[in-house]
Amino acid sequence: MKNEVRPMGFGMLTQKSLSLFGAVGGWRTVAEGVASRALFLVAYLVSGQVLTSALIAVGGVFVFAVVRLCTDRKVWQPSIGLIVIGVSALLAGSSGQAVDFYLTVVLAQTGGGALFLLSMLVRRPVVGVVMGTVRGERSGWQCDRPRRRRYYLCTAVFLAKFVIAAAVLVPLYLNGLVVPLGIAATLLGGAPAAGVCVYLCRRILRERAVTA
Repeated sequence: MKNEVRPMGFGMLTQKSLSLFGAVGGWRTVAEGVASRALFLVAYLVSGQVLTSALIAVGGVFVFAVVRLCTDRKVWQPSIGLIVIGVSALLAGSSGQAVDFYLTVVLAQTGGGALFLLSMLVRRPVVGVVMGTVRGERSGWQCDRPRRRRYYLCTAVFLAKFVIAAAVLVPLYLNGLVVPLGIAATLLGGAPAAGVCVYLCRRILRERAVTA
């Protein structure tokens, strides 16, 4: 009987996690971020103008925001994308350096790695904190050794992603290599790498639910 109930519990947990993810924008917001980075890179390769490319990227995200506003009737979700792309465009436009458009990605990956590492060092892995909140048990998961171990493992998966991204992005940024930086920022700092991490974490958590 227990083996039948736990997988169902995992299904409910997955549904709640997806609802929480959707509440902050979901994959649509992630996809818009990837599109804006790719749009800037393409525009820069065609025009060779930093400010023009930044404005084109902002315009693209603005269109996404209008569509989101008309379909979802939500203001703050599309506003997140506009703010992020706006800061990126401001950095690039102010310095005149195309690589500065991706500075927010570089900082986000570096800061994310530091945050996830710190959470593991203080024994509060980010994935455990998030999942504990979703499950409504707060820190109750810390008393469950198998579950705690898997939350650490999931957090380590994201940490590895941040470390790899930072190790690639930082040298590219410092050396002013716009094209490889734009490609790396889109892949490692966007949906592709995040999707791999989410998939691996779901496998880890599902394994725990089925074998428990």
